[in-house]
Amino acid sequence: MSKTVSIIGSGFASLAAAAYLAKDGYLVTIYEKNAQLGGRARQFKKDGFTFDMGPSWYWMPDVFERFFADFNKSPSDYYTLDKLNPAYKVFFEDGKSITIEDTLEKIYIAFEKEEKGSSKKLKKFIDQAQSNYNIAIKELVYRPGISPLELITPKTIKKIGQFFGTIAADVRKEFKNENLIQILEFPVLFLGAKPSDTPSFYSFMNYADFGLGTWHPQGGMNKVTQGMISLAESLGVKFHTNSPVAKINVSSGKAESIVINGKKIVSDIILTGADYHHSETLLEPKHRQYSEKYWKKKTFAPSSLLFYVGFSKKIKNIKHHNLFFDVDFAAHAKDIYDEPKWPDEPLFYANFTSVTDPSTAPENCENGFFLIPLAPGLEDTAALREEYFDKIITRFEKLSNQEVRKHVIFKESFCVNDFIEDYNSYQGNAYGMANTLLQTAFLRPKLMSSKVKRLFFTGQLTVPGPGVPPALISGKLVSGLIQKEFTI
Repeated sequence: MSKTVSIIGSGFASLAAAAYLAKDGYLVTIYEKNAQLGGRARQFKKDGFTFDMGPSWYWMPDVFERFFADFNKSPSDYYTLDKLNPAYKVFFEDGKSITIEDTLEKIYIAFEKEEKGSSKKLKKFIDQAQSNYNIAIKELVYRPGISPLELITPKTIKKIGQFFGTIAADVRKEFKNENLIQILEFPVLFLGAKPSDTPSFYSFMNYADFGLGTWHPQGGMNKVTQGMISLAESLGVKFHTNSPVAKINVSSGKAESIVINGKKIVSDIILTGADYHHSETLLEPKHRQYSEKYWKKKTFAPSSLLFYVGFSKKIKNIKHHNLFFDVDFAAHAKDIYDEPKWPDEPLFYANFTSVTDPSTAPENCENGFFLIPLAPGLEDTAALREEYFDKIITRFEKLSNQEVRKHVIFKESFCVNDFIEDYNSYQGNAYGMANTLLQTAFLRPKLMSSKVKRLFFTGQLTVPGPGVPPALISGKLVSGLIQKEFTI
């Protein structure tokens, strides 16, 4: 008789795990606390505008291809993917900007214009990054984080020194132009830590950026989520929204049931893709693996202040993705990681999917998604949100050389309090636990509970780490552990 699996949450990791388990013959049901499926990859629609509420970068297309290929499918069966050219534009001080295009050859030329001799150095750096990518993606990240021996292979032994150097040190050793340095340090921010705290081996993110390029699913990142839901449904997965889990019941040392809206739902296996810390609070204290002291000691990726803005005109001088690095990078990082507070002058990111995807905004309009990285756990008030919107829009107008404020039809915001309310996110973090040296692989919270049998975890606080591609991998890894423990 097929075993039943109850999955808490419907983010990328949960959806991936559900599909793998259903394919293997398990009877899978997903319970989502919100009214819309997709976790952080939900969609917000208003007045003809469409916004991705969370993830907005489509990197590592090979990971998505590998996921769908496991079901004899491809991404094109569910959504149309466009490679962006340019990939993104970076704004610096005094109106300077650098555009990152869609091939390495074009990027080498852009670097050489900024710093003579840098193209040769960049090629060497990217060759190393590609080697790291092949090892990381093909050999390491698909391992479940059970033992440190998973990291030891003939290829990784040769790169042992790269686990003790840092991205920041490597980049600054070769490049002198501060703008180029910031561009090369940018990709590791997806890992949730400062470049100065990120091991050199993670330069594979630079290959993901420059080598594999930046893509966009027509209609937005939520189209990926919808594709995964469609796949899961075709395999028999059931979905229930508006179903917040209040408790995980344990009997005789085994996860026995979950409680939703006062109703007990018995299951052979319980898998939670919800926030790891929150998931353990659903257990009695004696059944929790990690104490509050443990969580407080960990380095978390930033939270974010997000704005979803409808503009009544087409915005000039911008691209689909735009990074605003016109202020002190180190000062903002310090305000996130070292002395947490609201930054005096924040870096920010702006995304206008309507530049390349007209379906996401009415004709002659633009949809603007603005993101300011913040330390988790900060005070979050309406007044602060308004203050920071004014800060970034003032700078945006100056750097893009146009007036946009009077063309705002509406703006909605999402910040620390919302991450806590909607996702039960620990201290309102947006991206999970940072991938620092001491929070990598087997040093991250485990996929399988050590205290409660038949209880499993997946998502950005466990292996392999933060980001959408790692979430897909996390779902595969945990499903593999479940299948190993409970073969049908």
